[in-house]
Amino acid sequence: MRLSAGNRARLDQAVADFGYDRASQQVGIVHLGIGAFHRAHQAWYTDRAMAAGDRDFAIVGVSLRSPAVAEQLNPQDGLYTVTERSDGAAATRLVGAVQRVLVADQARDAVLGSLSAAQTGIVSLTVTEKGYCRAADGSLDFAASGAGSFYPLLAEAFQQRRAAGAGGLTLLSCDNLADNGRQLARLMGEYLDRHDPALRSWFDAECACPSTMVDRIVPATTAADRAELVARIGLDDHGAVMTEPFSQWVIEDTFVAPRPRWEAVGAELVSDVRPYETAKLRMLNGAHSLLAYCGLRRGHAYVHQAIADPAIRQLVETLLRDEAAPTVAAAPDQDLERYGQALVARFANPALNHQLIQIAMDGSQKLPQRWLETLAIHQARGQQCPAILTGIAGWIQHLRGANGPVDDPRAGVLSAAAQSADPVSALFGPDGALASAWLPSAADRAAINAHLA
Repeated sequence: MRLSAGNRARLDQAVADFGYDRASQQVGIVHLGIGAFHRAHQAWYTDRAMAAGDRDFAIVGVSLRSPAVAEQLNPQDGLYTVTERSDGAAATRLVGAVQRVLVADQARDAVLGSLSAAQTGIVSLTVTEKGYCRAADGSLDFAASGAGSFYPLLAEAFQQRRAAGAGGLTLLSCDNLADNGRQLARLMGEYLDRHDPALRSWFDAECACPSTMVDRIVPATTAADRAELVARIGLDDHGAVMTEPFSQWVIEDTFVAPRPRWEAVGAELVSDVRPYETAKLRMLNGAHSLLAYCGLRRGHAYVHQAIADPAIRQLVETLLRDEAAPTVAAAPDQDLERYGQALVARFANPALNHQLIQIAMDGSQKLPQRWLETLAIHQARGQQCPAILTGIAGWIQHLRGANGPVDDPRAGVLSAAAQSADPVSALFGPDGALASAWLPSAADRAAINAHLA
């Protein structure tokens, strides 16, 4: 029997219940790009805030392309479970924060209605790095930011809100981009400058784009995961998500509309997110990419298998301790050594089965902030990063097809560069496909090529 509001009472008593009256909660948040990570993170925080007494912050989820999540959640009245797994233990919670899921290209008017509604104050986003439609130089790619992206939807919603006097929105980016709020504000501004310059001044005056740092490992849910869950909770949950016990959310406290009291359920509201996001991008995400490309190269399928490989673990510890951490200007309460140790323990969690190939996708969108910034900082200090250089060799092998088809929005250009006679120059040189402030030295080239030999 499938989970729904009508049979919620049939759930095993061990499943934690949200406890509030869903029918009395109005929608206050529209989320763009609803997927497993949002359901295990922002919606999970919001659900617990409403369980603690907050009202009218229910979520309408929007899928910008695929109907898969709508097909998972709508027959379940938006209900789903979050299961926290660690070695030998699992704890499941029923989440009621999501009321429904709309598919943008099937229900555009309904999406606009939700974005334009007076009670909607927050639009959050998990659209992945490539969803921001950035060109190679970081500016907005106008060809990519048309139909299918979130830019036209937000622009039309802004027009409707301005005409109705509904007030502005807080746009809350929850993607792994450095300075994600300011990047979103800049890119949205570029879109409006091109398509509706008069609306740009309204956006600047009425809307806010706080930066955030999000952290929780959320592997793709498998058929085996769902089968185990059915046996344990008594109902079939097509929207189930599996995650780790750890979760962190750091949010810049600049909102133009009411928000849930996320800080009451574990989020951190701060004036400056940058130290936290920099540590997360360069340490956790940087190590994840290293595990992916080096782990796949050595025949591993999952993160916990890769970190158990002594050679890869040494590389990860080197990246965390000697390469990434020294580039972070830590906040007073940040203990980067302890953070790095905790990351290694999280990677070793055997209950998650986090697939390396899932992490390996979209490298062109991830590596600039995960690796290349770290390399550039060390280069300016006259230092080298042997662990990251080993990872780059693994990425080049990945681009050459060593792990199967390359899943990346720039796959054609990158794969051609990786197959060239001088892949390091073709990828990272001044005119390379992934040019950055880091320009490989002769020693860098030798280190990378030694791993490619």
